Amino acid sequence: GVPRCGASFHEPNKALRIELNANANCIWQIQRNANQTIRLIFSHFKFAPSSSCETESIKVFDGPSTDSPLLGQVCGDTDAVPVLESSSDSLTFLITTNSVAFTRNFFVYYYFFSPGSRTENCGGELTGPNGTFSSPNYPAPYPAFRYCVWHIQAPKNSKINLQFQDFFLELDRNCQLDFTAVYDGPTTNSGLLGKVCGRAQPIFESSSNVMTVVLATDDTNSYRGFSAQYSSVPLPGPVDSNTTLTCSSDSMRIVLSKSYLASLGFSEADLQLNDPSCRPVITDSVIFSFPLASCGTIKKDEGHSITYSNTISLAPAGSSITRQKNTEITAECKMRNNQTLQVIYVTKTNAIQRVTARGRYNVSMAFYESELFSKPIRYAPYYVDLNQTLFAEATLHSTDPNLQVFIDTCTASPQPEFGSLTYDLIRSGCKKDDTVVTYPAFENHGRFKFRAFRFLRSFPSVYLKCDIVICDSNNTDSRCARGCISRQKRDISPYTWKTNTVVGPIRLKRDLRAAEYPESLTEAEAEKTPNLQQYNFYTLAFVVLISNILIVVAVILKHHKHQAGYSYQKIQSS
Repeated sequence: GVPRCGASFHEPNKALRIELNANANCIWQIQRNANQTIRLIFSHFKFAPSSSCETESIKVFDGPSTDSPLLGQVCGDTDAVPVLESSSDSLTFLITTNSVAFTRNFFVYYYFFSPGSRTENCGGELTGPNGTFSSPNYPAPYPAFRYCVWHIQAPKNSKINLQFQDFFLELDRNCQLDFTAVYDGPTTNSGLLGKVCGRAQPIFESSSNVMTVVLATDDTNSYRGFSAQYSSVPLPGPVDSNTTLTCSSDSMRIVLSKSYLASLGFSEADLQLNDPSCRPVITDSVIFSFPLASCGTIKKDEGHSITYSNTISLAPAGSSITRQKNTEITAECKMRNNQTLQVIYVTKTNAIQRVTARGRYNVSMAFYESELFSKPIRYAPYYVDLNQTLFAEATLHSTDPNLQVFIDTCTASPQPEFGSLTYDLIRSGCKKDDTVVTYPAFENHGRFKFRAFRFLRSFPSVYLKCDIVICDSNNTDSRCARGCISRQKRDISPYTWKTNTVVGPIRLKRDLRAAEYPESLTEAEAEKTPNLQQYNFYTLAFVVLISNILIVVAVILKHHKHQAGYSYQKIQSS
């Protein structure tokens, strides 16, 4: 249901879809039955872009009013799926929004339960280097209104690899009904590694020896749930602060400090990559900088991420007789979920050391003049005619020739924030507009064309936002290879590498008179850009000139006609 602002609820369970605009200040109250606790789950929340906790938030109070003790606060940057439980006979939550024109969306559901009852008997503590666990009743359907928490603790100085061999939960767009959430730490207040639903085989990795896994279900649909196993691997130790790894779409850059190499017993003269011909540049530091697809770099497509790795072989300084075995530095760039996780670790007689940083693939999008895709539109707004064919291209800027760009979803909106008013051109790889035509994959480009739509008749500007998926072109089972995924068959893991880009605005040429071109245009571009006022001036001058010529011609003709008539009369009289 869509609750009115200020409503009170007494039902034993209820799901609420809340939509708010700017300057909202709404309070809702939940009243529980005797001897039961209220569990409130905010499974989806979308605040205005760039909002802060001071201007937009959800506040939950343990009591009948906002004067009751504060249980918790949810903001736009909350890195968790908030679950709050009452200790009194009621809960109150307040949602406030700022003045930004944007449609906020929230999905929250609650239910009453009895702590310590048999229905709450799920989850638990898992210890040891490896283990398995599954959802309640697996492989039979899981029960309704369950909240199960598993705390995993592996041996010290290790990290946890978690893999779901079988996973089948209710699927919805934002995983707001039934879902599994995985946290990188001992509690649900740790960083969220991911939230999953539907059918998938997700894999997660912690940064320490503790991990928390949550299963939350509602009462709509139940499926067989999941079966999972975890294992532990040695945790990298500290690395010298001057040793860094930087990853981009094009290259990998490894900087090793000489003092750190000396502490390991190595000299900069004893370094090589997988390809021995790739040598470092030695200054105050030892620097390897090379394209991603060169120097023996190994690429691995893991479905939910793409990893590039290369190894620097080390030999101790001095005589080769004292050479240590199994000593190497491995650098990894892991492209995952719109970000790059960069890892460098040293293996030395089973001791591993690591440093991490973050980056991302570089993806851009532009309109082009024609389907040759040779001349991009370099000015904005882009003025078009209604039903004009528009050509769009997404480009991945990478030196890896074996990557494929796939346009998963493209949505149009008159709002640059892409609020509630949107129009789908492409959704999950499927064409939703009759005029859309996609082109075959070409190198690091994804291309399509469509006609300027009726949106432009009603709104002055339209923006286009596209979700771009990057895959290994050699993987025949990747998201890119599967193409259109219908709603009935949507069982793809949400962990394929994905980013989004926005282009626009698009405007109708009839509005060109009122438009001013951006100051960022170069002089050459400004000369090429149509100037309607200039055209109108030249047209008017031309019309005036033609009019004057016609007047002169008419006078001359009239004069000649008069002279001809006079001569004819004179001949007759003679």
